[in-house]
Amino acid sequence: MRLKTNISHLQGSIRVPGDKSISHRSIIFGSLAEGETQVYDILRGEDVLSTMQVFRDLGVEIEDKDGIITIQGVGMDGLKAPKKPLDMGNSGTSIRLISGVLAGADFEVEMFGDDSLSKRPMDRVTLPLTKMGAKISGQTERNLPPLHLKGSKNLTPIHYELPIASAQVKSALIFAALQAHGQSIIVEKECTRNHTEDMLHQFGGHLSVEGKKITVQGPQKLTGQKVVVPGDISSAAFWLVAGLIVPNARVELKNVGINETRTGILDVIRTMGGKLEITDIDPIAKSATLIVETSDLKGTEIGGALIPRLIDELPIIALLATQAEGVTVIKDAEELKVKETDRIQVVADALNSMGADISPTADGMIINGKSSFHGAKINTFGDHRIGMMTAIAALLVKDGEVDLNRAEAINTSYPSFFDDLESLIHG
Repeated sequence: MRLKTNISHLQGSIRVPGDKSISHRSIIFGSLAEGETQVYDILRGEDVLSTMQVFRDLGVEIEDKDGIITIQGVGMDGLKAPKKPLDMGNSGTSIRLISGVLAGADFEVEMFGDDSLSKRPMDRVTLPLTKMGAKISGQTERNLPPLHLKGSKNLTPIHYELPIASAQVKSALIFAALQAHGQSIIVEKECTRNHTEDMLHQFGGHLSVEGKKITVQGPQKLTGQKVVVPGDISSAAFWLVAGLIVPNARVELKNVGINETRTGILDVIRTMGGKLEITDIDPIAKSATLIVETSDLKGTEIGGALIPRLIDELPIIALLATQAEGVTVIKDAEELKVKETDRIQVVADALNSMGADISPTADGMIINGKSSFHGAKINTFGDHRIGMMTAIAALLVKDGEVDLNRAEAINTSYPSFFDDLESLIHG
């Protein structure tokens, strides 16, 4: 795909698609609740559609009509054995969270995904779920998909300290703990996005959080709810960066989720000197309007407890750093290696091929700023965030063309991405 280049003006307002993490969880909670759940503004990207189809295959009635997703919940004990293997597509969130759900089911399933998902380690989920009584096996010692899982109606509560900071692993264990008889304690390495905890309370469930310690008493019952999904800050991140680095830019993003566990990129923008305004704050929905303008930026250091709050935004933050004055260091981000791609290496390779100066490290990158970009051929390797990052980088290219291979990967999380880009270019 030939990307837009040499853009000297970016203006307009966008309402970004629904938050992917919340969209996934709304389907899961709605399916496990008793009664009807209605979900508004859900993301209809390929990952979320995979989750939706999996629960249909597990016997849940889910209707998508007039922009509203209506789920007839079957309760914690109501899922049925599927008639075929469950297709998780490219979605690590789907396979990991649903493994936690199915750990408490009394039937066997096989879960598989595409080539990219088949290379992603699932041992981080399978090991603690096995300790709780589920039987799970995958490929190699890292339990790569496809996974074969047989759940148990007699799950044992667990006291587990997560060896990595992962909202997916935490959430899988919470879903399993909700079905176990007794008290489970989950201790995070670093605090990660808390959408599962928030939504559990919304659906009438209970857990307690003290710092990094989460306590869940099972078993529990959930009740169907109305869910309004805010815009995804991970999708908004691409426009935030575009508005900061493209000349003569002013970009307004409406209804963006600003859950405090997800707003690390806003902290980075402020630290780097970016012009950022936050208005129309809705404290209940945890959403707001974000406005950015072309800015003079300076390098910074990103690491520690900040990383879980912006792990999915690091590819586009790397691009932001290439346009800042001085050096930016990203560290403590080993988790990037086991995303849809090895995002440390793939981000560095893609941006370096366009003229950036990025050195990959074992846990991040060292980025020298004030780079000028030129044309190149870039492959997404099936990673949606690499595709969108490249499209924003291409806007700065004044010499040459940028060809993006496997651009369709962007549909995973943002099917209307290029339409929104056109609206800003002509805004």
